[in-house]
Amino acid sequence: MHILIAPNAFKNSLTADKAAEAISKGLQESKLKCRTTSFPVGDGGDGTGRLLIQHLSGKIITKEVHDPIGRKISSSFGFIENGQIAIIELADASGLRLLQKNEYDPLHATTFGTGELIKEALEMNAKKIILCIGGSASVDAGIGMLQALGIKLLNTDGNELKELPASLKNLAAIDTSAIDKWFQYTELIILCDVENYLLGKEGAAAVFGPQKGATKEIIPQLEEGLALFRNIALQKTGKDMALLKHGGAAGGVAAGLNTFLNAKLVNGIDYFLDITGFNKLLLNADLVITGEGSIDAQTLHGKGPFGVAARAKQRSIPVIGLGGVVTHSENLQQYFDRLIPINRADDIEIAMKETYRNLVLAAKGLGEELNAHSLL
Repeated sequence: MHILIAPNAFKNSLTADKAAEAISKGLQESKLKCRTTSFPVGDGGDGTGRLLIQHLSGKIITKEVHDPIGRKISSSFGFIENGQIAIIELADASGLRLLQKNEYDPLHATTFGTGELIKEALEMNAKKIILCIGGSASVDAGIGMLQALGIKLLNTDGNELKELPASLKNLAAIDTSAIDKWFQYTELIILCDVENYLLGKEGAAAVFGPQKGATKEIIPQLEEGLALFRNIALQKTGKDMALLKHGGAAGGVAAGLNTFLNAKLVNGIDYFLDITGFNKLLLNADLVITGEGSIDAQTLHGKGPFGVAARAKQRSIPVIGLGGVVTHSENLQQYFDRLIPINRADDIEIAMKETYRNLVLAAKGLGEELNAHSLL
């Protein structure tokens, strides 16, 4: 039996490649005679860029940039196709993981550092930039990146706004004259792992703000700023960023960059699987195992395991999903032959610390069942 192991990251617990390693280890510890191929995947979430660079044998470029709250740090991005394509991970310069919890500050955290990485890639003549936007620390609609590329956000006196995004409520005009040159010859593609819009109850501030430190008092301030940014951007460009599916991704980064840089917003997992040649691996697979931290109704909205399972099912290959938390539904059963929860503790913090061990044990048990021909 040839088993293809293609998990997503287990958020805040285990990277996708460590998850694949644990599953492979568990299968090898069982009595099942099998060959395994590990192919960790990313859907645009934190870690996707690193996996792309790894799968596509990219070259790493290091640069000093600013982190979400303005400190200088060393960051990096990748080049593939002989320097023609840059792969940038937003979280490497503007990610929540760069901050301590007491430093979370959505009224002042920005994506400026990622803009510095983009500018470096442009100056190195990248013809295409693939931007993976998961794990951001901000709700700034990408204004930090735009500022790094020369955009100016002005108040009624014509002075440039400071202390963004808190001061977005004072926005009166947007000067784009300095950024128009950058993307005449370069394509910008953004990998999105959520479908949320920019504004409203399911928007960037309401849904993702609390993950980044936004309180009930701060969320309306962020929403007000984003709404004004949208209104003035609409007057400036004729584009309504509030109507964009995926626009709320990464605190509105997708909306801002689509509006001002014509960034193409794509389903992260589909793009990842296409560019890495995943379909070729399915040709020799008898079984596919995937997984992530939580497998539920949201999984079907562009998450990694769904992308993997959908392609396997097109070829009538059985699929098993391993999740820290699993919520069964008829819709999920159309794509997964079996869903297996791996957690062995009710306490979520303990369970997350034991993710690697639990994956090994779950995969070992799965191997024993497969060996007994009693699973599928």
